Amino acid sequence: MVVTSGGLVLPGGGDQEDQGDAIDGMAATVFLTQPKEPKKPKETGTALEWGAEAWAEVRTRARHAGRAYVWLNLVEQRLRTVVGAVLGPVYEPVHGEEWVVAAAGPAGHEWVQRAAAVREISRRKGYLLDPADDNILSFLTLPQLRELVVQHWPCFEPYLGERRELELVLDELEVARHVVGRNRALSKTVLAQAERAAARLLDMLGGGPQTRSGDRLPVDVVEQIVGDRYADVIGVHPDRVRLLRRLPAEDLFSGARRLDAIGIGLNLLVQNYSGRRLVRLAESGCRVRLLFLNPASSAVRRRERELGLGRGEMSRSVEMNIMHMRRVRARLRDPDAFEIRVFDETPRFTAYLVDGDGADGIAVVQSYLRRARGMEAPVIVLRGGSRRLVQQSGEAPADRHGEHGLFEIYREEFAGIWADSRPVS
Repeated sequence: MVVTSGGLVLPGGGDQEDQGDAIDGMAATVFLTQPKEPKKPKETGTALEWGAEAWAEVRTRARHAGRAYVWLNLVEQRLRTVVGAVLGPVYEPVHGEEWVVAAAGPAGHEWVQRAAAVREISRRKGYLLDPADDNILSFLTLPQLRELVVQHWPCFEPYLGERRELELVLDELEVARHVVGRNRALSKTVLAQAERAAARLLDMLGGGPQTRSGDRLPVDVVEQIVGDRYADVIGVHPDRVRLLRRLPAEDLFSGARRLDAIGIGLNLLVQNYSGRRLVRLAESGCRVRLLFLNPASSAVRRRERELGLGRGEMSRSVEMNIMHMRRVRARLRDPDAFEIRVFDETPRFTAYLVDGDGADGIAVVQSYLRRARGMEAPVIVLRGGSRRLVQQSGEAPADRHGEHGLFEIYREEFAGIWADSRPVS
């Protein structure tokens, strides 16, 4: 096909002479190729969609980053307060509100001016929600606060001790700070390192997390902040093996002032905490009360059928555990402080309440499942003295409304079954 300058379309074919005459009269000719049909997009779905694996990955990243952010936030606030308390009295009487600029000196002139500019922008745009934050110190980041501490170390040395240790801890935190600040993946290893470093730094600055008796299970900073969402549950494990990895029996029971336990055979205590340690624990002043399921009761036989055990198999196991505890009791100077009883009711749960009479107690609770042994049942870890957010007035909301956590429920259950039980001679 040819197209003349006048727009005439000449079809192909015909005599060569006719085509030649027509072409001779053209001012110009243009040869056109057949237009190609556009390619259809592959029907494979849009690339913007996320599958289950992608969502699981980003949620894991968000959990790790959220935990790290809480620690970093606390560290930065605490260090900012320490810097203000130490350097403020030195520079503020002379330089007034701009004392941070003077404290930074020529070496820190650039980043202090940057912080002042961010403060001014925040003022104009209404980002300063708290008047207490309307100062340059509130706009300094963790590395800048560190520079102030290093520059004026003689002022901080009486309070913070070893400078090298402080800088090493801040170096460890800097890795997590960069990752969280840029929303990148934070591995479990780096997260654990950051949490340990932050806890150590808070302890150095005089604001470390309070630990429970015997350091058996320190209060986690995230638990302190968001723990009230989950009553007093501080841990859930799919089975007892996972629990003992996180909280060994040695850490759970050592240093206890009081130990109340109820269950079928109390294997967590009997099989994982030696009699010698138990004797030392009782001799140190710990009061022990143990409630076993009566090995001669019909409830034991029903449980044996549920688990597919031979007749008398569980009864003999419970009897052996009771005999072992009796031998422990016989070695004590005060056997009355080590009580052993049996109950005949249908067993519904096993529970170990450590220091349950105080606000620093820990409870390990398992429900009995029809086809699962105690080693395979899920485990709940509870914190005693249900977390109460004490208001400025000193009134505890939990007391005002009569609310209690799960710890109190299981403690009351233990007390009720103990009252109906029979002592073992």
